[in-house]
Amino acid sequence: MKLLKIAGLFVTLTVSVICNGQIAKTAEAKITEKAPFDYVVEQFADIKVLRYQIPGWENLTLKEQKLVYYLTQAGTSGRDIMWDQHYKYNLKIRKALEHIYQNYAGKKTSEDWKNFEIYLKRVWFSNGIHHHYSSEKIKPGFSAAYLSSLMKATKTTLSPSVTAIIFNDVDTKRVNLDESKGLLEGSAINFYEKGITLKEVEDFYAKKTSPDPKRPYSYGLNSKLVRNAKGQLEEKVWKSKGMYGAAIDKIIYWLEKAKGVAENKKQGDALGLLINYYKTGSLKTWDDYNIAWLHATEGNIDYINGFIEVYNDPLGYRGSYEGIVQIKDFDMSAKMEVVSKNAQWFEDNSPLMPEHKKKNVVGVSYKTVIVAGESGDSSPATPIGVNLPNADWIRAEHGSKSVSLGNIIDSYAKAAGKGKLQEFANDEEEIALAKKYGEIGDKMHTALHEVVGHASGQINPGVGTPKESLKSYASTLEEGRADLVGLYYLYNPKLQELGLVDDWKKLGMESYDSYIRNGLMTQLVRLELGANIEEAHMRNRQWVSSWVFEKGKKDNVIEKITRNGKTYFNITDYEKLHDLFGQLLREVQRIKSEGDFNAGKALVEDYGVKVDQKLHVEVLERNKQFASAAYSGFVNPVLVPKLDKKGNIISIEVKQPKTFAEQMLKYSKNFGFLPSEN
Repeated sequence: MKLLKIAGLFVTLTVSVICNGQIAKTAEAKITEKAPFDYVVEQFADIKVLRYQIPGWENLTLKEQKLVYYLTQAGTSGRDIMWDQHYKYNLKIRKALEHIYQNYAGKKTSEDWKNFEIYLKRVWFSNGIHHHYSSEKIKPGFSAAYLSSLMKATKTTLSPSVTAIIFNDVDTKRVNLDESKGLLEGSAINFYEKGITLKEVEDFYAKKTSPDPKRPYSYGLNSKLVRNAKGQLEEKVWKSKGMYGAAIDKIIYWLEKAKGVAENKKQGDALGLLINYYKTGSLKTWDDYNIAWLHATEGNIDYINGFIEVYNDPLGYRGSYEGIVQIKDFDMSAKMEVVSKNAQWFEDNSPLMPEHKKKNVVGVSYKTVIVAGESGDSSPATPIGVNLPNADWIRAEHGSKSVSLGNIIDSYAKAAGKGKLQEFANDEEEIALAKKYGEIGDKMHTALHEVVGHASGQINPGVGTPKESLKSYASTLEEGRADLVGLYYLYNPKLQELGLVDDWKKLGMESYDSYIRNGLMTQLVRLELGANIEEAHMRNRQWVSSWVFEKGKKDNVIEKITRNGKTYFNITDYEKLHDLFGQLLREVQRIKSEGDFNAGKALVEDYGVKVDQKLHVEVLERNKQFASAAYSGFVNPVLVPKLDKKGNIISIEVKQPKTFAEQMLKYSKNFGFLPSEN
């Protein structure tokens, strides 16, 4: 599970980096400590591209630096997988657009060319032609005739049918959650062969049985479902010598090098299982790897690699490829470790029904980390917090790892725009609370969401996994459930008792203010006028906020105010709002524990999908005054090894890309391991 940051508020989404203009002669610029660090690369469309640093790199041993380098190389080696997963024509289109960009010698001052550059950067940012967050197909700001002229001038080849897709209304949504349009029929994601129906998928997996029903395999996680020559459904497994085998073999190559410099036996054993998983595609090995990875907690370096999050599958089976390489931030990890050490207290004192509480919360770890590299589903858009593994039975028996991406959060803060708080906050008291407690409130919500939220609760015996019982609503219900755990405890004296905050009540008040303000209003800047909410995390922010707003109307817990033609939300009773969050948490956990699909669907559809169109118009108009982009993302620092005469690494230097385009083109050149069709 992931948590992401948006416009100063926590929301799940993607963050990335991009740069326009021509390729500079020097692709990388060495950063010195004397020069002030430039966090902003550039801004275009609705995107701001940022940089992040790797503080403390020089304090790592050469062996540790090698481990980080090998793991980042492994992660980036799977980049093309994410592109092809997003859409079956993405690689063809990317190669054509990049060929034009690098070879066009015509006029580059025209609006058409500038719009072409922006379109290419948006495609890079989204790992494909669909928007990274809304999943709507990105609309080019130039005509089909202009693209045709560019292709002719650069001798670029792309079939007419694929070229037409850039401009037409085919495959307009990468992930469609509107059941009326068909979850599979309306989704362009490349997880299911066209023509396969929802019922066929459900029937196919209903026949899959795990050796131990209490420890179910994650069926479908690492494969594409296709129809064979006999018309029968079968899985094309993502593994060596299977689908995506060329890229996976490169991942294996670098993971084997990483295993050779592992910090300890447990870490090395886990890497060995991950390598075996990529070689065989065995879901049993995937479970074994996750357990081994969970118990490999010693050392300074850790990582995430694999087909993991299922948000991009409307049915919740298939995992998107991603990689994150991280270095432990010892000071912050020590401070926040108190949250994981008290996980059982939080579970025992939650408002859940007794039968839905875990009697023994095990193996919960929480660290603040320094990111050294991201790839796939985590780049350019990045989470700010991660909690894994996702298998409920592993979490129940072995625990979970939670990380907060400290240097990513820091970069966001350093590059943040100004003024939106003053525009949308109700009064000066709310603004003052946000300025004093907003940053620590964000960090505490991340910790509680990831460590306590995703680790809490248990499913009743005999109830299937959430993807089986709650289907397309599983992701938004899970993220909302974790949010509610965080919200319930953000307004609790326990946080001050543990030494985490200096004033729990004011921190809780600020956290409630910002959550309601975002869930009911400010997140709407991400939607086009007239659109419903389909992204899972945006849905969860709205259904949580809308439910407590409606249920609190009798007591005027949250009042909707109109002042000078502008709408504001004012919380009048934080105690009652805290109680409402607890009631909703209890109900959402019941839905998950009992697998109550109808109740889950009603909650999401009634409160999390439809948008107040009048308010949406107002929010968009008020937001026009701000130049800052709605979304941010990152380029990765470049790790450059220095070799001796025998080819051995003797040092590794950290450099920063100058532009987004340079990094994207270099990635395509050096990590473009897949053919255009897979």
